[in-house]
Amino acid sequence: MFNFFNPGLLVDTVSSYAHDVDFLIGLIFSLVFIPFVLSELVLFYFIFKFSKKNFLKAKYIEGEDPKEKKWISIPHYIVLLLDVIIIIFAIGVWVDVKQDIPKPDRIIEIEGRQWAWNFTDPGLDGILGTKDDIRTTNVLNIEVNKVYNFKLKSADVLHDFSVPVFRLKQDAIPGREITGWFKATKTGVYDIQCAEMCGIGHGLMSAKIKIKTKKSYIEWINNR
Repeated sequence: MFNFFNPGLLVDTVSSYAHDVDFLIGLIFSLVFIPFVLSELVLFYFIFKFSKKNFLKAKYIEGEDPKEKKWISIPHYIVLLLDVIIIIFAIGVWVDVKQDIPKPDRIIEIEGRQWAWNFTDPGLDGILGTKDDIRTTNVLNIEVNKVYNFKLKSADVLHDFSVPVFRLKQDAIPGREITGWFKATKTGVYDIQCAEMCGIGHGLMSAKIKIKTKKSYIEWINNR
């Protein structure tokens, strides 16, 4: 299926599953676009055709004859088929991103609060909850090409941890710890957002993710 809409043209793709999410968005757009255009053309055709005929009495059709319903039934079946195609691909992406969580190279903690993001890196020993843990606010440092599992929490209200370049968006729910994952495929500095209205400071609740090379990442840990 030709991808008419590729978010990667507007926002960089920096995670291992970003292209899969882009493909799904493009697939949905492509499958919806053609029926939408055809239905609008038919609609305007009838608008202009029958607008010139005044006092045209409508014909009552009971719809019991299959021939009378074919112009409704056939498009309906086509739409159902397209829905099934979308669901099949959507389930595949959902399982990959949300359910089939790979074994991590590193586990971090992410906490959303009004109105900042707090991050906890396990430090040199690679184990969370020890003395060498590294805590930062509004800056998340990670190593490229490593699988990260994150434990996402909220300290107060509903937040949403969103990294557009990863195609990652996950609600942070008070009283719950949610596990997710990502694997960055490029180095650089990118935006982290809160994608859930969380109060008067919601628009200011932004952060940065710094994706480093192995050497740069080790240097960062050693200098903390």
